[in-house]
Amino acid sequence: MPESEILLRGRVVTPTDVLEDGLLVTRGATIAWIGPADEAPAPWNERLPETSDDTVLPGLVDLHCHGGGGASFPDATTAQEVRRAADEHLRHGTTSLVASLVTAPADALLTRTALLAESAQEGVLAGIHLEGPFLSHARCGAQNPDDMLAGDPGLVARIAEAARGHLVTMTIAPEVAGVTAAETTADADDDAADVLAALVRAGALPSIGHTDASAEEVEAAVDRSFDLLAASPHARGPRPTATHLFNGMRPVHHRDPGPVMACLAAASRGELVVELVADGTHLAPATVASVFDLVGADGIALVTDAMSAAGMADGDYQLGPMAVRVADGVARIVGPDGQSGAIAGGVAHLLDVVRSTAAAGVPLVDAVRAASTTPATVLGLADRGALVAGLRADVVVVDEELRARRVLRAGVPVV
Repeated sequence: MPESEILLRGRVVTPTDVLEDGLLVTRGATIAWIGPADEAPAPWNERLPETSDDTVLPGLVDLHCHGGGGASFPDATTAQEVRRAADEHLRHGTTSLVASLVTAPADALLTRTALLAESAQEGVLAGIHLEGPFLSHARCGAQNPDDMLAGDPGLVARIAEAARGHLVTMTIAPEVAGVTAAETTADADDDAADVLAALVRAGALPSIGHTDASAEEVEAAVDRSFDLLAASPHARGPRPTATHLFNGMRPVHHRDPGPVMACLAAASRGELVVELVADGTHLAPATVASVFDLVGADGIALVTDAMSAAGMADGDYQLGPMAVRVADGVARIVGPDGQSGAIAGGVAHLLDVVRSTAAAGVPLVDAVRAASTTPATVLGLADRGALVAGLRADVVVVDEELRARRVLRAGVPVV
């Protein structure tokens, strides 16, 4: 039986350009052809769809997401809850999703990781990200400081074992003891020397975040991570990342550049990919546009940092052990006194982040690349992330306001 074909016509966003009247053809799970509609070969030129105001994008790839649709990855106890959160984002164009956990006791992290690994095995998730527990108390944000630990390579190995090959990244603070081995106490090639080495050995990427480190400490951690990844046969990609740049980090000062400037410098050299939560809440539009100008879309992964309230109404939610209240579309920790505290993740879908990024003045091609191609590269997923013939047919059709009208995942329409 011949494989089914789907023809999509409209503005088509390629890795480098926008085809104003383009055609995308999927055959089965694969993109069969892409190009200007008036250049379509037979037999597709004989059954071209009508011209359309729709825009065709590659399926989006989110490296950092804690949940959505009322379900939370850090709090899930069933596969159904995991799927509910993933499906919320899938319906809005995120065809590859990494599930993020938050800082919690070690036994809870192991239990949640094992649950998420089952969903990753089934293809519901593209991987697992742990935001902690080796983070800075001074920059804990919405993380529970009581559960933060000194760096423990043994715990990393146990988490990686529970993940069954699906641990893709972990957020770490370089200044925390045990995260980066001092040269005087451990060999840089010792795979048990520190958390960085343990992560790379497990096939996961270190991600700088929730840190109060100096620029020099971050530079050393990035250099070590980059070298370890270059030497590892298990590395999914050559570059470490920075977890939601600016947020959960010591701010920039001209006499104390801190982690932000060190991460930007590394990204500009092609040695790091920085996450941006460009949802209009976490970062000012001018900040987002400036980072694109400085680093370029190949050094940026747009992320949601979404929690369970994504796609839901304002109200009270949970993020691991922390109570969260969403008001006017902004999630914040609820303190013991009932007052709102730090921002507690996002409530947007990744397509919303692309829309906000484009509204900040970033060219649509670059915004889409940072939400698809670059994060797919980070994960080592060479079969997706762009509208290119031969790649997996992950496609999002959006209207003039960049709102999802149709989603295909591996060529299958998403309801």
